[in-house]
Amino acid sequence: MLKIAVMNSKGGCGKTTVTTNLASYCVSQGHATDLFDFDTQGSSIQWLKARDPALPSIRGVAVQESPAAGTTRSWQLRIPEQTRYVIQDTSAGHAGFDLVDRVNEADLILVPVLPSAIDIRSTANFIRDLLLVGKARSRNKAIAIIANRTRVRTRSLDMLERFLQNLDIPVIAYVRDTQNYVRAAAQGMGVCELADRSAQKDIAPWADILGWIQNHEGETATPDVPAGCARPA
Repeated sequence: MLKIAVMNSKGGCGKTTVTTNLASYCVSQGHATDLFDFDTQGSSIQWLKARDPALPSIRGVAVQESPAAGTTRSWQLRIPEQTRYVIQDTSAGHAGFDLVDRVNEADLILVPVLPSAIDIRSTANFIRDLLLVGKARSRNKAIAIIANRTRVRTRSLDMLERFLQNLDIPVIAYVRDTQNYVRAAAQGMGVCELADRSAQKDIAPWADILGWIQNHEGETATPDVPAGCARPA
């Protein structure tokens, strides 16, 4: 069982989009998956509530909510034996002890970043804190970047790529800026579950991300970029 934290102190960078689409892709591949929502807004849990019961089941835990009457905190946070992946949607503004706790509880860390100057500066600061305050690397936590809402042949993507080249952290996926994610989210689905043919090209990044995760099952080595990771077409 692996715990995967989706983290960035910058709000609006797409943590919930990454969490929900990764969870839906994992279960579509037959892997029992839990979704832990640490964000007080509860966006991932709201996504689960909109999910059709006929779709593959994802177990959700609203971590910020108090346990139901007659239920202990430890029971609320339990992880069933059959669970293979626990994907954690974290809140913005992680700092200090809260950041350290999230790092300690995770096996792998995914950092979504948007192609904008404000997001790039914020992400640079977050990664610095992740390494210096959270001591993620010294604790053998594999870290990877997901370039989110990208458009080809744009200055913003070029700026993002120049920033990413300066990091000693792999970029494992480029997620397109497309309305397919909006349509999927409204139905409690991931893009991999949309029947629409236009969504087929949006599945590849999630296969890349799951491939990177599976390469780290039972490992603590510094990650490599998986084959097939490329700019959006």
